[in-house]
This record gives sequence, structure tokens and C-alpha cells, in this order.
Amino acid sequence: MACRLSEIVVDCREPEALAAWWAEVLGYRVLSRDEGEVEIGPEAGFGGPAPTLVFGRVADPSPGKPRWHIDVNPTDRDQDAELERLLALGATPADVGQTGDEQWHVLADPEGNPFCLLRRRLDP
Repeated sequence: MACRLSEIVVDCREPEALAAWWAEVLGYRVLSRDEGEVEIGPEAGFGGPAPTLVFGRVADPSPGKPRWHIDVNPTDRDQDAELERLLALGATPADVGQTGDEQWHVLADPEGNPFCLLRRRLDP
């Protein structure tokens, strides 16, 4: 038996605000709130087919390039339309050294955490 990714933990300054932003991006809902942490996930909840995200308050998130980042794929529109939606929600273009020839877009969430918008559409 192998392990399965069940949740991703994100250190941040404002868990409520960042959780709400990512919930809007991913179509997730708040699953729980506990002592400065907010967990969001799909309708199936924790243990379902997709991992949950847990946002925990830290006074000063670690500076520098993170070792992990999130990749997202559009589900009900093409990449260009999803890019437009994410930018309208407050994502910003991010430069992590890409060449400009990539088939994905590197963006940052409202707290500056980088993530990639990939091209391939996935089923919701």
C-alpha cells in the first residue's frame, strides 16, 4: 500500500482571507476552522478524491523560494479564460525564472505564494 496526498498545509499571515481566495479558485468550501487554521476542500471533504488545503497563521512566513508549489488545471474553460478569471480574483503574474516558452502560467496568490496554471483541461 502506498501513501496518498491528503492535504497541503500553507503557512500564511491571514488564513481566513487566503483560504477564501483559494476556495474561490478551486471551487472548494470551508471544512473546518480551529485555532487560527482554516481547512478547505471539495464537497467530499477530507479523505475524498482531492486533497484539502489547510491554511495556518504564522507571524512571518518563510522568505525565499518555497520548495513546493501548487499546480492547477482549468475544468470548465480553456487556459486563457481561466487565466483571466484568476487575474480578476487577484492573482498576479510571477517570475520564477521561466523562459516565456512554457505552456503554463506562473502566478502568485494574494500573499505571494507561487502556483502554476497548466494548459490541460481536467474533469471537475
